[in-house]
Amino acid sequence: MKTFIINNLMVHSEKETYKDGYIKVVDGKIAEVGPASQCKQDDDTTVITLPSEYQIIPGAIDVHIHGAAKADAMDATSEALSTMAKTLPKEGTTSFLATTMTQSADAIESALLNAGTYIKEQNEDHAEIVGIHLEGPFISPARKGAQPEDFIVDPDVSLFKRWQLLAHNHIKLVTLAPEQPNGLELARHLKETGVVASIGHSDATYDQISEAIEAGTTHVTHLYNGMRGLHHREPGVLGAAYLRDELFVELITDGIHCRPEMVKLAFDQITSNRMILITDSLRAKWLEKGTYDLGGQDVNVDETKATLPDGTLAGSILKMNDAIKNTLQYTGCSMTDIIKMTAENPAKQLRIFDRKGSIEVGKDADLVILNEELDVEMTFCRGKLAYKKENVK
Repeated sequence: MKTFIINNLMVHSEKETYKDGYIKVVDGKIAEVGPASQCKQDDDTTVITLPSEYQIIPGAIDVHIHGAAKADAMDATSEALSTMAKTLPKEGTTSFLATTMTQSADAIESALLNAGTYIKEQNEDHAEIVGIHLEGPFISPARKGAQPEDFIVDPDVSLFKRWQLLAHNHIKLVTLAPEQPNGLELARHLKETGVVASIGHSDATYDQISEAIEAGTTHVTHLYNGMRGLHHREPGVLGAAYLRDELFVELITDGIHCRPEMVKLAFDQITSNRMILITDSLRAKWLEKGTYDLGGQDVNVDETKATLPDGTLAGSILKMNDAIKNTLQYTGCSMTDIIKMTAENPAKQLRIFDRKGSIEVGKDADLVILNEELDVEMTFCRGKLAYKKENVK
């Protein structure tokens, strides 16, 4: 379908919401959007007419995801990345950053080279990998979480330059602990080269975070987890995330990484203007419960969570559409807020809002159709049907 129309449903466009709207897609781009009454249908144009209770939103951009459906970015194979890209549209994700983790330099380099090569040749029918998120190894041992301590190293500009070269310049976001030796130097280099510097797995004080912001840091990795918490005499990383408007803030809303009440507290303080919903999911997502691998470590997965043998949380099995449902329930926010947190904010942070992150004429047709239960019915990636629920005609 090079040209098609999606009609008769609520359309959340960039400028307004049409209760009874339509979208026309031509050659993978949004060509028209507006009220259904203005839709002109040609005989040779495919028309997808849906129940009026359905709604269409821009596809989610997951800036922090390790794996899904047995695949992990650290597998360093094109098959693994292809599996992730084929699977994620089922949950409403149309773009993502392939996320690495703290491992040996050789393992990280293999993953970066693989992802950088894959990005140049990826399939348009699947979710688009819009870059790489390097999570570690430039982190604090004191806040390592499920990252293996043996492979943690101090921030190193020279090493990063080598890795960026291997990745064909596709590293777009780096999680680091700015308080570690050379942390501010790396943050400055990232800013100068157009890469997002994110505070994560960090034991930094509030004052150290202020220095990191001055150096160019603009992001916080998975709020509450892997960071110095809030204290009335030391606001820490959490306090900075709440108070500093310069920072976009990731949140895993599975109800496990942080209680629903803490999700609401974060939303009320940070608001949808700065929050980004992520999954931080592992290869165990979309699989049965069992024991799986994460960076050479066994991870025990049940129906709700993933943990190391000692009980440490190790990523998630959260699906993006469940993150949306949970966030609506926990915070009472609007669908407009959800769109900002899943699409608009990550697109702006990654500097791709000119082509993704909203339903607007000229942008990629990354579109997700939700039913009245907010389950994903259909997903289009760059105008190609990437997922269709079995009961959809």
